[in-house]
Amino acid sequence: MKRSLKSISTIIGIGTLLSKSVGLVRQITIAAVFGVSAAYDAYNYAYILPGFFLVLIGGINGPLHNSIVSVLSKKNRQEGAHILSSINTSILIPLILISAILFCAADPIIQLIGPGLEEQTHQIATQQLKIMSPIIFISGLIGTGFGSLNARNEFLIPSISPIISSLILISSVSLFGLYKSGEIESMNIALKGGLLIAQATLIGAIMQWAIQIPILRKKGLLKFKLALDWSNSGVKEVWKIIFPATLSSGMLQINVFTDLFFASNIVGAASGLSYANFLVQAPLGLISNALLLPLLPLLSRLGGKKDSQELVKRIRQGFIFSSASMICLGSIFIALSELITKIIFGRGVFDYNAINLVKGLLIFYGIGMPAYLIRDLLVRVFYALGDANTPFKISTIGIALNIILDWIFIGGRLPGGSNFPINLGANGLVLATVGVNLFTCIVLLSKLKSKIKLIPLKDWLIDFIKLLFCGLLSGLISWKLNSLYLQDLSFIWSLLQLISSTIAGLISFLILSNLFKIQEVAEIAKIFQGKIMPRQHAK
Repeated sequence: MKRSLKSISTIIGIGTLLSKSVGLVRQITIAAVFGVSAAYDAYNYAYILPGFFLVLIGGINGPLHNSIVSVLSKKNRQEGAHILSSINTSILIPLILISAILFCAADPIIQLIGPGLEEQTHQIATQQLKIMSPIIFISGLIGTGFGSLNARNEFLIPSISPIISSLILISSVSLFGLYKSGEIESMNIALKGGLLIAQATLIGAIMQWAIQIPILRKKGLLKFKLALDWSNSGVKEVWKIIFPATLSSGMLQINVFTDLFFASNIVGAASGLSYANFLVQAPLGLISNALLLPLLPLLSRLGGKKDSQELVKRIRQGFIFSSASMICLGSIFIALSELITKIIFGRGVFDYNAINLVKGLLIFYGIGMPAYLIRDLLVRVFYALGDANTPFKISTIGIALNIILDWIFIGGRLPGGSNFPINLGANGLVLATVGVNLFTCIVLLSKLKSKIKLIPLKDWLIDFIKLLFCGLLSGLISWKLNSLYLQDLSFIWSLLQLISSTIAGLISFLILSNLFKIQEVAEIAKIFQGKIMPRQHAK
């Protein structure tokens, strides 16, 4: 039976919420045991390339996932299985070779990624990269599995599979924290902890694929068959999307590499960026999955039929909901950054300096949240229209811009020997990413308008500005309410303080957006019921 957009979004939302909740416990556990230390700094560098492939090839909403969903959702079971076999064969063989290269060349690769790392951190990262190198091959199995399941309207398993890897990390790190004999700063303890977290990450990736096997077999999609059918129209269509899409998404991951390259000379920056990024990515990923996963097959079908009127309505729904949700959450992160950081991470070896570092990063991440999700939406709209070249070209420009902004915002050295007058430290790296995402959104919107003439871009931008004003006022309300409380409260009172300030911000945002007559915000449920928007908004 065909599921409605609402039921699909509910399944994805619940599954993703569970995954993010367990992921939060994972990060809290890591922060309490490792804090901002050499072991966790090293892990963030060693995980760059395995994580790059796990997100790019194995991730939900990644280019491999999106291309498979776009094509297989329009194919029958037999043809879909044939296309999947061909894609698997052509992807997994090179991934095996890349895994081998990373294992053999771990030391020079870490030197390239983090040239400014201390010797202890470099040694730990090298060993961690060797352990995690098979993740690259496993990511191919995960990605094709997720894509084929979503194309067959199976959303629960892909949504909850990250829980497995998080639970493995939680149990491993907790046991290490209980039984470690010594301080995490000592080389022996740091090395043991670093190797353990790398091993747990590898086992978690393996289990993410293993959990797919029963349902893949049930759907007739688990076929290990060597096949290279380049003449098949479906295979051609997948590669038409996946190659430029991979390069485009890869550019975004290269921006992460660029940030860590510059961060290698800032002590603790890699750990701080990881903790702050998780706090933002948890709600962002939840909303992104609930919105984009069910919307992508729908956009693909509408784009294929060239149903422009309906397509414009759906794109607007995504644009307004992405803008509203991220502006609202971003304002809360900015207003309550210190309180959020203390409550989530402020225990164990995570001291005042670590809290101060992460809280500053969280403010800058909060500023960039709307641009991040809108960019994700727009990229997938272009994929649905069969155009992956435009996002790729824009992302390429974004890499150069990111390097320049990174260099500027951390006080890069000028030709004369002096440093650039602006030096925001690790915060500057986040601000550079915000700038790149904002640039990408502006250009993509402009290109989309030229591609779909019916889009009333001016009206959309006016509504976006209204939402920004709502976010500013609601953020001020959250901040003011938070400032009324006494400082140094117990954990329970601090948690109540956070909850009450957050609720005040959310309610005020909804009230203000209603006053500005942004109807989508007031009728979020209707967006996921697949209902056509009111006529006055279908401009």
